Amino acid sequence: MTWLRKPKFWRWCVPLGIVLTIVLAGVARHSMADWRTASRESAGIAPDPARHSEAIVQVYAARAYSWRGVFGVHTWIAVKPTDALEFTVYEVVGWRVYHGYPAVAVSNRPADGRWFDSVPEILADMRGAGVNEMISRIDKAARSYPYMDEYRVWPGPNSNTFIAHVARAVPELKLDLPPTAIGKDFIPGGELVAKTPSGTGYQFSLYGLLGVMASAEEGLELNLLGLTFGVDPKDLSIKLPMAGRIGGSS
Repeated sequence: MTWLRKPKFWRWCVPLGIVLTIVLAGVARHSMADWRTASRESAGIAPDPARHSEAIVQVYAARAYSWRGVFGVHTWIAVKPTDALEFTVYEVVGWRVYHGYPAVAVSNRPADGRWFDSVPEILADMRGAGVNEMISRIDKAARSYPYMDEYRVWPGPNSNTFIAHVARAVPELKLDLPPTAIGKDFIPGGELVAKTPSGTGYQFSLYGLLGVMASAEEGLELNLLGLTFGVDPKDLSIKLPMAGRIGGSS
C-alpha cells in the first residue's frame, strides 16, 4: 500500500475530511429536528432598533431545514428605515406557493431569527446615509420578483434566486452569496447572461444547472448541476458544495 505514503494522498485527505465531517454533522443535526418545535427566535446578533435609530439593511443566511440543510442555505433580507422600531424581513418561502400564496413573504419576524434551529450568519450589513433609499429599492425589487407563483428547491427559483434578484437591483450591497446558496445562479426571465448578484462582474447560467461566473467580489465560480466550485482571490478562500467557503476572512 505504497499510495498511503504519497504526499499527494494526504493533501487530499484534509479537505475531504472537512467536507465529510460537515456533511455528517448536518445529517445528524437535521435528522433530529422537528419543524413544529424548532426555534425561530432571535440569535442575538441583529442590532436592537430601540438603540439604533439609523437606517439598516442586513442579509442573512442559515442552513435550510431538514436534509436540504446538508446541501444549502436559506437567505433573507432584513431592513429598518431611520427611526423604525422593528425590522421588516423579505424572503421566499416554498410552502406559501404550495398553499396558493405569493412566494415572497414580508413580515416583522426577528431579523436574525433562527431558521428552524439553524443560527444565521450575516452576509451584508449596510447602515447610515443612503440606506433609506436602498430600502425603497429593495422593497420595489422584492415586489417585482417574477416568480411569485413558482418555487423549486433545485435548481430554482427559490429563496436564493429571490435574494440574488434583489441584490442585482441594489448593487451597492455588493452581495457575495455563499456557494451553498443553491438557486442563486438561476437567472430570472430565462436570460443566459446577467450581472452577478454583487454587481461587480458577469455570469453565464443555463437555468441554474450549468454556468460560470467572474467577478471582483465573488471571484471565479463554476456551477455544475446547481453545485458551486470556486476560488475567491479577494478573500483567499475556496468555495465547495455543501462545505461552503473554506479559508479567508468570511
